[in-house]
Amino acid sequence: MDQQASRIAAMFDALSATYDSTGVDFFQPIARDLLRVMPPQSGERWLDIGCGRGAVTIPVAQAVGSKGQVMATDISPRMVELTRELGAQAGLSNLQVAVDDAQAPALEQRDFDSISSSLVLFFLAQPCEALACWLQLLRPGGRVGVTTFGAQDERWNDVDAVFAPYLPQEMRDARTSGAAGPFASDAAMEDLLHEAGFTDLRTVTATVPVRFANVEQWEAFSWTTGQRAMWLAIPEGKRDQVRAAAAVKLATYANADGSIEFTQGIRHTLGVRDPDMPHS
Repeated sequence: MDQQASRIAAMFDALSATYDSTGVDFFQPIARDLLRVMPPQSGERWLDIGCGRGAVTIPVAQAVGSKGQVMATDISPRMVELTRELGAQAGLSNLQVAVDDAQAPALEQRDFDSISSSLVLFFLAQPCEALACWLQLLRPGGRVGVTTFGAQDERWNDVDAVFAPYLPQEMRDARTSGAAGPFASDAAMEDLLHEAGFTDLRTVTATVPVRFANVEQWEAFSWTTGQRAMWLAIPEGKRDQVRAAAAVKLATYANADGSIEFTQGIRHTLGVRDPDMPHS
């Protein structure tokens, strides 16, 4: 595991206890939308890469049934532990969960029917190389579904701008922010999968409404997602100042009851492993 992967694993371990549990409906509707355009089939062998707290994993394991098999992986040991517990609570005997690096999976199984990965690819140092590895885990004719962020609400961008003066250069990377590179457009994402060897590419987009009851819930949510890295980049003595600046901006967009509603564009890029492509 390289240095970047180690940092990501440590960050998600730290936030795992509150991840997807602040009362903001975000990861679940995104997962549902991915499975709407990539519906699981009974009996499938399915791999969910970067499973988090199981937003995709759990409904897939329920859908493929006792004749199916689901493997879920995440780089965070704590996320893996929590998803394993959720699977056990749901009585899912067809689910296995393991620690693994999405950049270079160490899985021996190479006959999955489907691979999903929601909001993971932009964390990886070499996304095309990762996708090429994922291709080798699919059976010929198997499918992949990769979810990334699409257009973001400009109001939300305005609020996030309070972090900008404190962010190191690597967090300003236009590629990962979606301002440029493979995460900037539907066509660029399809090109990325094509370069990795996938065929029959198509993109389905959606818009997810995101509601914060108040400024406090916005902050709690931001600490329990990848945005935690932005907070950590701010010197501790400056965080109250940033929090206050964000509150001023959020107030300008608030409803009469103090709630704030933004939207998040979502992009699902779908592809297939060529049925005539043998395993290498």
